[in-house]
Amino acid sequence: MASDADLLADRRSLRRKLTLWRVLAVLGVIAAAVIGGLAWRGDGATSLSSAHIARISISGFISGDRRTLDLIKSVGESNAVSGVVLDINSPGGTTSGAEALHIALRELAAKKPMVTVVGGLAASGGYIAAMSTDHIVARETSLVGSIGVLFQYPNVSQLLGTVGVKVEEIKSSPLKAAPNGFEPTSPEARAALQSVVDDNYRWFKQMVHDRRSLNDTQLGTASDGRVFSGRQALGLKLIDELGGEREGIAWLEREKKVAKDLKVRDWRPRSSSSSFGLWSLAEVAARLAGFDGLAATIARAADQPVGMRLDEPLALWQPAAEK
Repeated sequence: MASDADLLADRRSLRRKLTLWRVLAVLGVIAAAVIGGLAWRGDGATSLSSAHIARISISGFISGDRRTLDLIKSVGESNAVSGVVLDINSPGGTTSGAEALHIALRELAAKKPMVTVVGGLAASGGYIAAMSTDHIVARETSLVGSIGVLFQYPNVSQLLGTVGVKVEEIKSSPLKAAPNGFEPTSPEARAALQSVVDDNYRWFKQMVHDRRSLNDTQLGTASDGRVFSGRQALGLKLIDELGGEREGIAWLEREKKVAKDLKVRDWRPRSSSSSFGLWSLAEVAARLAGFDGLAATIARAADQPVGMRLDEPLALWQPAAEK
């Protein structure tokens, strides 16, 4: 009969073997990622070298990040791209980020036939991106619109007063760094901030007026901040057609003379393998090593918006929480 010492030794041996296999699995994932990165060249995979329709996906928070802007530029420079499907599923983001994205997409539209296909959501900054093409297709139940601008900041002045903390400051003028969240917002600071929001809102509405050819009455109805279903958006001229990617491609073939039966290829940011890919690699490695809690934390971190600033006006749809 084995002694307790023998059982303990066997258990330690099994533990060492398990740890070894976990390490080897992590190293295997890293090696696969390196090989995949080396295989990535130029426009992307070799399938992007033949004639095709490029699919550019804009999803999540829009920050106008350089990776996406570079991708759009690469699509425009590719001789293999015969047309572009702009796939939108976004609640918006910063006004400056949405503006940068819209400009880049308009420059692409000047080079390639493009159509926008709305998935579940094209709201606020997401709708700014959608308007970069001359034809917008959305599902009947898609959410479209939320034409408006907001500026949000936390105000913890009451909390600080409760715990006996006072933040003191010296500044060059009363409106410098106002509002700051550490003191009640003054009427002057609120008015100054409102003027910025109003100016951004006028810019947004003017874009809708110009790109969608709406009269003042139509614009007033469409730009009160609401989201609309695809069917409602069609009646308001915020979109052009109900449907999905098939209908969008049919429009490219019919109206822009794009060759029929071309394959649709996904174009992704070149640096995705070194940013999002690294997050994915870390998550997989953590799971293989048996650290599920750490893997979940990494997954949540990877989903956080890049470049989001709390002190920047937002063109963002945020459903109100129930009270």
